[in-house]
Amino acid sequence: MSKGKKKAIFEVQDNETIDMCLDRMNKAGFFPIKRTEKPIFQEIEKDGEITYEPAGRKIIFEAVAVD
Repeated sequence: MSKGKKKAIFEVQDNETIDMCLDRMNKAGFFPIKRTEKPIFQEIEKDGEITYEPAGRKIIFEAVAVD
């Protein structure tokens, strides 16, 4: 019997596309099961007031090992 599935987390790097990340996961023997996007904000000070504006996003995949 299997003792459970091995899980891993893969993050899309700044210098790669989503497809490149998925290929990297596949070569490592993993299959994506969940995709999460987290916003990245930058702090901007304007007229002594601090505001936050979107500056990008971080894409993270949760994956399980392929048997």
